[in-house]
Amino acid sequence: MSVDPMTYEAQFFGFTPQTCMLRVYIAFQDYLFEMMLVVEGVMLKKLDGIPGCKISPSKIRKCTEKFLLFMKEHFDKLFSKMEEVLLQLVLNIPKNVLLPEDKVQEQYPYSEEEFQALQDELQQLQQQCRAEAVLEQELQAELEEQKVVKAELEKILQCFDGLENICREHGAGNFKESFTFLTQSAKKLQDVLKEVEEKSKKMNQHDQLM
Repeated sequence: MSVDPMTYEAQFFGFTPQTCMLRVYIAFQDYLFEMMLVVEGVMLKKLDGIPGCKISPSKIRKCTEKFLLFMKEHFDKLFSKMEEVLLQLVLNIPKNVLLPEDKVQEQYPYSEEEFQALQDELQQLQQQCRAEAVLEQELQAELEEQKVVKAELEKILQCFDGLENICREHGAGNFKESFTFLTQSAKKLQDVLKEVEEKSKKMNQHDQLM
């Protein structure tokens, strides 16, 4: 069998020429085996009709096998020549012939180096697309976080607006002054609470000593 892959022919026919030749070879071989069985059967019938024939069926089988081997050796030689002719003259696409789907290569030829450069550029573009997709996801996540922060800030501003309205209703000054006063008062309360806690600790220590 031929070792040439004949990929272009396979693209055109839809199967490799070697596969075609193999199937033809198997078909011929099967037919040869069947014919030998038929011949052997005919010989056995003829011998049964000859009185006193001393040729046994096993001997007929041996002769049939020898003849089959002889035929197969000659068939392999003939098929080898037939295969060579068919692969060169029938199942072969000439080098100067282009398939319809490859006509574009004739209009826009390019070298192997140019093809490799295009492959490299395509790979870079794919990497850029993946990087941009990741960046877009990150930006989308950041935008969602900003929306959450904005909503929280709006709630705080509404709270401050409510406190300012309450201060105005009770005759207090502007909200900034009121907030400063509240902060100072809270600090004083924290100091008083701290002082009370220290006195309470001292009293507990005194009671333990007593």
